[in-house]
Amino acid sequence: MEMENKNLDKTLNTDIAFERLYSKHSKLDLKIKALNKIKYPTAHEDVEKKLIQKKKLFLKDKMETILSQTK
Repeated sequence: MEMENKNLDKTLNTDIAFERLYSKHSKLDLKIKALNKIKYPTAHEDVEKKLIQKKKLFLKDKMETILSQTK
């Protein structure tokens, strides 16, 4: 796990595209957390949350691909 954190930190500091993906991923995570706090979400909020989760997963997959190439 420590090795992965070092690789993540190194990639964040050296790869601008990866840093942008990471930033977008973090922002989407915050949006999901905010939507999760809604006690009685509307249908629109449920759909929005699912779309955000899909985008977040897509970004995570892209980041993992980049990290696997930098090992």
